[in-house]
Order: sequence, then C-alpha cells, then structure tokens
Amino acid sequence: MLPKTIEELNRIRDKCHGMVTQRAGLSSGAVLVPIPGVDIAADIGLLLQLLPEINRRFGLSPEQIDNYAPQTKMFIANLIIELGTKAAGQLLTKEIIMQLLKRVGMRVTAKQVVKYIPFLGQTVAAALSFGAMKFVGDQHVRECYELAKRIIESDTDGGTQPPAA
Repeated sequence: MLPKTIEELNRIRDKCHGMVTQRAGLSSGAVLVPIPGVDIAADIGLLLQLLPEINRRFGLSPEQIDNYAPQTKMFIANLIIELGTKAAGQLLTKEIIMQLLKRVGMRVTAKQVVKYIPFLGQTVAAALSFGAMKFVGDQHVRECYELAKRIIESDTDGGTQPPAA
C-alpha cells in the first residue's frame, strides 16, 4: 500500500537505506570467498531480493500496483516513464539487475582484479563491493521515494486515490 503522508514516506526511506547498508555489508563479505564469480552471483542474488522488497515497502511492487484503481495505475505508469526509473514498479529480472550493475561497472571490474592481491587487495575489493551495492541500492530508494512522493502530492491536490486495502 502506498504511504499516505510524507512523514510515513520518510520513515520508509530511512528503513530502506538501512536495508541497503546491511546488504552492502553482505556483498563486501562475499568478496572473501576465493572462488571466481561467487561475489558477482552474491550481488545479483542480494539485489534480486533487496530491490523488490524496497518496491514493496514503498507500495510500488507490480502486484501492489495491479491492485490500485485504473487511474492510479495509469498515473504511476506515466510517472515511471517521466522519472526514467529503472526498477521502481517493475518486475525485476536477472537481466535488469545486470543493467543496474553496469552503472557501477568500473567498480565491479576493479573488484574482480584487486581481490587477488594478498591482504590489501581483499580489503580494497570489499570496499569497492560495498560501495557498488550501496550506490545501486540507494539509487533505487531515491527513485522509489521520488515516485511515491509525487503520488502523495497528487493525492493531496485532489489527484488519484489508491483503493482502500
């Protein structure tokens, strides 16, 4: 369900940023596994869980959007296009996650190279992994926040109204 007030929206945003930080920590820990590709697979898996959960908390999962009134669905679809969001309100697939990771491609590539340098390399790789995951997650939170905020603002202006749950 969509948040009703900016205060509620701010609380959701703060909780989502906390989830992103936690998952970024897990991502940095995956660098320590000495098997090639495990850390990338872990990042994809973490994002496939994290981003839909963020959508859900903001009331923007595809399932939630399907339950809104037709005019609200149309309004959300138009906002998604207008704002150019990559994952808000979308059914997320491995391919979409890979596109999001390409945004931080240099960090991901550097992480793969430096992690095999003894001692310092793993520390640098863990920091790069944390930073890349944090960037992608926080960007998604910002997109969902802006989308939900615009919906709330339109509701207060007599715009669209999601159905009561």
